[in-house]
Amino acid sequence: MLLAIDVGNTNVVFALIEGETIHHRWRIATTHARTADEYAVWLSQLMALEGLDRSAVTAAVISTVVPPSLFDLKRLCSKYFHVEPIVVGEPGVDPGIGVNVPNPQEVGADRIVNSAAAYERYGDGLIVVDFGTATTFDTVMDGAYVGGAIAPGINLSMEALYMAAAKLPRIAIEPPANGRALAQGTVPAMQSGIFFGYVGLVEGLVRRIKSDMSRPATVIGTGGLATLFNRHTDVIDHVDGDLTIRGLALIHARNSK
Repeated sequence: MLLAIDVGNTNVVFALIEGETIHHRWRIATTHARTADEYAVWLSQLMALEGLDRSAVTAAVISTVVPPSLFDLKRLCSKYFHVEPIVVGEPGVDPGIGVNVPNPQEVGADRIVNSAAAYERYGDGLIVVDFGTATTFDTVMDGAYVGGAIAPGINLSMEALYMAAAKLPRIAIEPPANGRALAQGTVPAMQSGIFFGYVGLVEGLVRRIKSDMSRPATVIGTGGLATLFNRHTDVIDHVDGDLTIRGLALIHARNSK
């Protein structure tokens, strides 16, 4: 089985994939200080709970937006799983999609993985919206990643409001109970401003990016909050929660031949 590792700013996701089937997913908080040995103990225990031995892993692929984590994750793969991982963004690794921007090395590995997976699955002319620590908007045209936008994630926005305003409470990310933007009360007002304000951000950026593309585009939503936002806007055409993991599997298959 393939061990796919996706390192985000908030969580590291580990997935075991066989063919096109994602069998297991586990996540752990991202931290620069975690060692290969700590990863190994944690992951081995989770695999054992599923009746799996480390020998079940025969290959690995890594995507990270946190460079300090890479050394220990590569060591995890080599020392405990006896495989040399393919690392997205390293020289010689073909993502299966062009990167047509002035400084390709500046583009986060997750954005390339998402774009490659979306291109493979949905074709050309795409906007991929990933609701993560940051919300990213990535555009695919003519078989290449051509840029996009980065906005603070809704969790960051909510936390900033809570930290900066002494009398405002920490709230869950959800629309007001009555579904209206005109709110009466502090908590409903915060829910309205944060949630519907973020819906407006997504809709506005998608509209502007489509205008810049000067062509129709299919919008793919991914990330933990994509399903929630999809229920409150009509700009998202497809929700694909496994886009990044499937992209890692595609990139591994392309580069392991």
